[in-house]
Amino acid sequence: MNTLNTKVAIIGSGPAGLLLGQLLYKAGIDHVLIEQRSAEYVASRIRAGILEQVSVDLLEQAGVDTQLKAKGLPHEGIEILVNGEKHRVDLKQLTGGQQVTVYGQTEVTKDLMQARTDAGLTSFYEADNVQVHDFYGEQPSVSFAHEGRQITIHCDFIAGCDGYHGVCRASVPADKIKTFEKIYPFGWLGVLADVPPVADELIYVQSERGFALCSMRSHTRSRYYLQVPLTDKVEDWSDEQFWEELRNRLDPESREKLVTGPSIEKSIAPLRSFVTEPMRFGKLFLAGDAAHIVPPTGAKGLNLAASDIAYLSSALIEYYQTGSESGLEHYSENCLKRVWKAERFSWWMTHLLHRFETETEFEHRIKQAELSYILGSTAGQTTLAENYVGLPLQKAS
Repeated sequence: MNTLNTKVAIIGSGPAGLLLGQLLYKAGIDHVLIEQRSAEYVASRIRAGILEQVSVDLLEQAGVDTQLKAKGLPHEGIEILVNGEKHRVDLKQLTGGQQVTVYGQTEVTKDLMQARTDAGLTSFYEADNVQVHDFYGEQPSVSFAHEGRQITIHCDFIAGCDGYHGVCRASVPADKIKTFEKIYPFGWLGVLADVPPVADELIYVQSERGFALCSMRSHTRSRYYLQVPLTDKVEDWSDEQFWEELRNRLDPESREKLVTGPSIEKSIAPLRSFVTEPMRFGKLFLAGDAAHIVPPTGAKGLNLAASDIAYLSSALIEYYQTGSESGLEHYSENCLKRVWKAERFSWWMTHLLHRFETETEFEHRIKQAELSYILGSTAGQTTLAENYVGLPLQKAS
């Protein structure tokens, strides 16, 4: 058996774990990263693509923003298409100059992985039977099998960045944790294609046929989504059927501009809202999808993971530099305030823009009236814009 010692053991090599590792490295704090999947699998996952300024600032702080600055697409607004009519929400004007940046999570992951490789930091990919131990005690540890060896890592803290299905949250005693969940009765069918986007900014579509989203990853690669029943399967949808249904949900101008092509990737993602309380369990801290899931409508998943890491990294750095445990003690409280606001916004956007089979005609008309008010009111648009660009990071005193 091999035994190692470190200060922080990070479980999970998604953006949350990689970003935490990079920020700890920049602060000179020893850590180890453990991931059950292969590096190739992690680097190839297709996920979100909208970064709040908080996330952009963190990547700059971590020293991994070169590609982001070169290839990221700053967006100052979004468009919402309702009843065939487009309404532009000017994010920058409504929020005093804030905006979002289009840059795929796949690229963020690759940038962070490359920085980790360049720095020669310790990572264990394809780790089997990962287990966390004694995180309520004085000497937490992580054990796993790797390349035929059994390895135990003793550490001060464990960062659970291993996603919704990971081992960290599952290892918490049931009487120590509370979860909140809402399952939505539809999914998003997503297509990635090497075609120019239909518009310069994202278009969110509410239509009688269901929700659609026109997004992009670059000037030459587009990402489109359709609301579909949970019973649908990817193989039910040919590329031709997808493009035809997307056309049917767009306005005539966008329909004319739509460029179609073969899909690079096609998948159906169910929509879920999920929150874990608390997010700290002794020396174990949950971050990202291990602690919360949001429907993608509000573009909050990756950004919530980044804000968790902002709180956790600063708390750990404060502890190792000054001995103060204040940031660690307030970690869960700080994160959850922002998490619940993002959950509310994501639920609200999902509720307003999707067609629910169970909604009555009265409820549908009420949603139409609310959208009409929001889009026709400066105050209403400001509320939407402030949440979309990302609420500020706030810490408990």
